Order: sequence, then structure tokens, then C-alpha cells
Amino acid sequence: MKIDLPGSWEAVLADELSKPYFTKLSAYVDGERAAHQVFPPEDDVFAALKLTPYADVRVLLLGQDPYHDDGQAHGLCFSVLPGVATPPSLANMYKEAVEDVPGFQIPRHGCLTSWAEQGVLLLNTVLTVRAHQPNSHKGQGWETFTDAVIKRVSEKTTPVVFVLWGGHAQKKEKLIDAKRHVILKSAHPSPLSARAGFFGSKPFSKINEALRGAGHREIDWTLPVEL
Repeated sequence: MKIDLPGSWEAVLADELSKPYFTKLSAYVDGERAAHQVFPPEDDVFAALKLTPYADVRVLLLGQDPYHDDGQAHGLCFSVLPGVATPPSLANMYKEAVEDVPGFQIPRHGCLTSWAEQGVLLLNTVLTVRAHQPNSHKGQGWETFTDAVIKRVSEKTTPVVFVLWGGHAQKKEKLIDAKRHVILKSAHPSPLSARAGFFGSKPFSKINEALRGAGHREIDWTLPVEL
């Protein structure tokens, strides 16, 4: 597996890369790519870390598994590249943003790169998936690696807002220093659960309120309508 962590993250994750589990994980992903189609493309596996340097992380939004259909996954949770249909969970995030973010217009794309570039770490707990087989790379070591990412972010001395939507993400709460950081929890934006507590939760304004309280600048959640 191509390990191309940016310098800011390599400095805090170097010990993980040398552990036996990561060597085994790397070999597993290489084997999967040799035998199957795997998403996202190899160059995008660590895109979340590339777009949001360690020092710049102000918000960590936790997803689960990369999108598994053609052309969707590009290394950021909930996000897809321009030209790809907006997935249902992201469509619900947009609906909530219309009610929560002044001036938000639903874009004709699902690319969240501009959020990442402002300090929102869009991290999945698993970073690869076999095409058309959701959760197919679960339990192979990615969770250990991304737990380490969460822990390193929790070690930051400046407050970070951790956003945990749904039961899967909320299991990671134990990795976060709640005395130092802000943890926002709600139902997941999936169509299966959005009406059970995601809609009306106002996550975007709550994140910005927490950032203001920590002396950080707010996130501009608005997205260009076209890309």
C-alpha cells in the first residue's frame, strides 16, 4: 500500500506505521487491489489527512466506511467528487444545513473539499473498501489506525469539536478527552435514522458556537452551487 502521509501527520503517526498490524493491513490492501477493484483510488486513501494538516484540525467529523460504488469515494467521509450523484446521507446533511446555516444553498454536487481545507477532518473509521461490497475491509486493521488518529487529535492542547453521528461513531467517544474538547452527538443523517434526531439537531451552528467559544474562527459551511 502506498503510504503517503503528509509530514504533519507522519510526525504524530510514525509509531503506528511501524507496528505489525499496519504491515499486515498494508499487505491485505495490496492483495485486495491485485484481486479486486478497491475504492478509493490508492492516491486518495489518506486524502483526509492530506487536506487537513494536524495543526489545522479544528473539527473532526467521523464517518464509517468509504462509498463502495464506482467513482464515489475520494478519501473524505460523506463526500463524493463533482459529477457523482449526492448520496442520501449527504443529501440529508444538506437539508439540515438549509435550516441551520444562513445563506446555505444546496449545491449540485457532493464535494466537501472546502470544509476539509478549513480544518474539518473528514475521517472514516475504515479507509478502503472492495467495490460494491460495503464493510468488506472492516476488521482488517484500519480501525486501529483511525483510533490512533482520533487519539492524536484528542491530544491537541487547543480545543477540537468532535462530531459523532450515530452509534458507530459514538463508540469512539471513549478515545476523546471530553474535559479538553467538545463532543457533539446526534442520530446519523442516513435516511434510516435522520428523522430520529438528526433533523433539527443544528450541528453546523453548534460546531461554530463551540469554535467561537474556543477562540477559533468559524467554518464557512456554504458550498459553491457548481463545481
